[in-house]
Amino acid sequence: MQARSNSGDGKPPRKYYSARKKFCVFCKEKVTLIDYKNHKSLENFISETGRIFPARVSGTCAYHQKQLSKAIKRARQMALIKFTEDKKRLT
Repeated sequence: MQARSNSGDGKPPRKYYSARKKFCVFCKEKVTLIDYKNHKSLENFISETGRIFPARVSGTCAYHQKQLSKAIKRARQMALIKFTEDKKRLT
């Protein structure tokens, strides 16, 4: 007999999913300081609407997430990164 989820959608309970563990990209590359001037790499951690991805989504550790958010905010102030994307007009 199989275990069934309580939601009734036919999927197995959450504990049976084999989710891949996220890892910190900066720890893997042994980065000690995240530089705000490297805006190309910072754009990978920003959504289309301009929000910074949280650590649970991006997979960064707490140490590098703090550095990442500070670097993105500094790059925005220096006008290296836009605060938000321009909205496209339909007309």
